[in-house]
Amino acid sequence: MDQLKTHYRAYILFCSILSLVVGGTIGYFTPRPPKSDLPRSIVVSTPLPTPTPFTPTPLPLRVYVTGAVEQAGVYELSPGSIIQDAIAAASGPSLDADLESINLARELQDQQHVYVPREGEANPPPVVSGGASEGDGTGTGATVDINTATAAELETLPRIGPMTAQKIVEYREANGPFESIEGIQKVPGIGPATFAGFEDMITAEQ
Repeated sequence: MDQLKTHYRAYILFCSILSLVVGGTIGYFTPRPPKSDLPRSIVVSTPLPTPTPFTPTPLPLRVYVTGAVEQAGVYELSPGSIIQDAIAAASGPSLDADLESINLARELQDQQHVYVPREGEANPPPVVSGGASEGDGTGTGATVDINTATAAELETLPRIGPMTAQKIVEYREANGPFESIEGIQKVPGIGPATFAGFEDMITAEQ
């Protein structure tokens, strides 16, 4: 009986050792996955874009053009347009248009009336009226001192174009300052009708 137990224990020990040997052999010869040489991926969070503020599109100007133009009517112009653009929209000036009496570079505003005078026309209406310019003809409400104003400032007056403005400056330099606003009528090209168009918009400071 004791001999049988001894053989049984030896058998159990043998099986245990065999299991360890077989398991170690299998583990040793089992291929392992190769190590990756690639760097670990880094997750970078991208900030959300800042929304662009909404900018409304400026509305076009609506300008009524009449007088010495080829096709009078109401025209839509881009913001910042000038009198020259309005005349071009009306298919250009007619042959008898008096463009020398107009400041073609004057900027327009919405709902204004542009009148292009004819050569020799007596007492024509203001070149620009209505809109934000209604009431003073200039859109600024300021008066122009004819004794100190530059040619560009004089051109803001109705019916005073670049050539007439330069004549005023030259007359003032040759004859001294104007004693009164009526004295500007001594400048060639400025008669009573033209003077009446800007009489309330000028001063003659001494």
